[in-house]
Amino acid sequence: MTRQIFLDTETTGLSPESGDRIIEIGCVEMQGRRLTGNNRHFYLNPERSSHEDAIKIHGLTDEFLTDKPKFAAVADDLMAYLAGAEIVIHNAAFDVGFLNAELARLSRGKFSEQCPRVTDSLFMAREIYPGKSNSLDALCKRLEVDNASRTLHGALLDAGLLAEVYIRMTRGQDSLVIEARETTAGGVEIARVDLRQFTLAVLAPSESETAAFDAVLAELDKASGGRTLWRAMA
Repeated sequence: MTRQIFLDTETTGLSPESGDRIIEIGCVEMQGRRLTGNNRHFYLNPERSSHEDAIKIHGLTDEFLTDKPKFAAVADDLMAYLAGAEIVIHNAAFDVGFLNAELARLSRGKFSEQCPRVTDSLFMAREIYPGKSNSLDALCKRLEVDNASRTLHGALLDAGLLAEVYIRMTRGQDSLVIEARETTAGGVEIARVDLRQFTLAVLAPSESETAAFDAVLAELDKASGGRTLWRAMA
């Protein structure tokens, strides 16, 4: 069964080369195109201040982050969690660049060496919707994914929205269903619904609808000089 991790980060700024750091990582797991609930979420102390413009985007102040763990403290858990999965990231070059910089500080090699299966959902969206805005917000609006709670960027929230967007872009299903699983807090189990138990109603066309349909076919046949395929097959 395919295991995918939808990953997003928030950072102190835009440039890891200039010393900007990761301050939040959100990961949402999906197997067989269903959410499992086995997610990861970390707030991190970046050991530096965030740019004012960045704080306006994610709302994470230096004071809030000061007592959070450093990347080195979560690196083992994060990389073990990601191992073997396909990693789906929106604008992957940005997040992978920051992850590479964090791993380099620990002499742990490049992210792509440890997670070689990275899918950029922004590239996918540009292939599907060329010439249109393909930001996460734009895709949520286009694909009718509810992002009303996204007043600020948050890594875990955005990873969850990306999972919904991905499912709709790939036309697998209209929404995601969390797998029934017992949580440490005694969470509620969600039973799967077998859709085969439902019988779809088939509505026969009325006489007027049938006549209108036959008239359209006749016009098409006339316009093609009698070469329509359905006539030949009949």
